[in-house]
Amino acid sequence: MSIKNILIAHSGSAGFPSSVKHAAKIAAKHDAWLTCVYGNASSYFEHVLGLTEDLLDKLGSARNEKIAAARDLFQQAAAEAGLAERSRFIMPNEIGKMNLPELARNFDFVVTGYHSNLPTDEFRVVSPDMISLQSGRPVLVVPNGYSTDQLASHALVAWDGKRSAARALNDAMTILEEKPRRVTILSVGSSFPKMPEGADILTHLKRHNVDAEHVIRPKSKGGIAEVIQETARELDAKLIVMGAYEHSKFSQDLFGGVTHEVTRTSKVPVFMSH
Repeated sequence: MSIKNILIAHSGSAGFPSSVKHAAKIAAKHDAWLTCVYGNASSYFEHVLGLTEDLLDKLGSARNEKIAAARDLFQQAAAEAGLAERSRFIMPNEIGKMNLPELARNFDFVVTGYHSNLPTDEFRVVSPDMISLQSGRPVLVVPNGYSTDQLASHALVAWDGKRSAARALNDAMTILEEKPRRVTILSVGSSFPKMPEGADILTHLKRHNVDAEHVIRPKSKGGIAEVIQETARELDAKLIVMGAYEHSKFSQDLFGGVTHEVTRTSKVPVFMSH
């Protein structure tokens, strides 16, 4: 997948500045187009409280100020990256009833901020793994405050041999093929089938001219997400590539999941696919 058309998804969370600046760096490097969409413009309080018309007007004014600030920040970042002629900010009224995943299908991948812990953000923001699930597009989650001069100089690929992991690796192949780049395949646990010679994941990567090492770590009491994070810190990885959750959305919401935990706590960007 060549990178030529990137969508930034913003719904008001604090991770927006980091995601915009990081996306602009990627777009500049690949001569790509950069589009930003301000998602659901409605307020948490409008849905749960019976507010007077006067208070609704005040909320609307405050929201419009936030949208204008987001647009200004995006346009400034795009201009500084030399993307003024290849960038666009889409206002909420232009979207109408279209949801974010529908729009995302028309782009190479989506860049968004971290999945906020604030209930006011949780109500409005489509979670990154749900964007990936519903759009069929990869999602790059950029942590709040993250900044780097080296774009993914070392990529850690979480590999369990399942469908979503294979999809994520394939979607990230353009990134993994870039030189120079260090690539580490991480598997957690030992229940992996032995592949015939020449049919394993390292051979597949090598045929794409990607030299990778395979690291196998035991499961820990903290779960797979903790192992992924600890390994990323230990190896100084600058990007985590992983598949989005394999379980039902109900179990994901009720019990949490690996993808959910990694995107919430990662200190480096996470590239995910479903």
